[in-house]
Amino acid sequence: MSLRRARLPVPSTIALLLLSGCGFVRGAPSFALFGAFFPGWMFCAALGILAGIGARVLFVFTGWSDVLPFQLFVCTSVGLMFGLLLWWLWFGV
Repeated sequence: MSLRRARLPVPSTIALLLLSGCGFVRGAPSFALFGAFFPGWMFCAALGILAGIGARVLFVFTGWSDVLPFQLFVCTSVGLMFGLLLWWLWFGV
């Protein structure tokens, strides 16, 4: 039974090393803003939220909000697509 317990930490240790994320290679993408480092995903998410708000303003201004069903989902999708596209173009493959 002690031999079985001795083998258990080895696979879990290997799994933890493989799941360590961006730490070993070059670090997570971040920006220095106002003296603090902000992750790149947070910056792209904030721009995506602004794009969703901008889409809502555009829909109300043009009158499309009267005929567009599910406006919350449409504006959320616009913001999500903008944020993911921005992330892909900025930090892409």
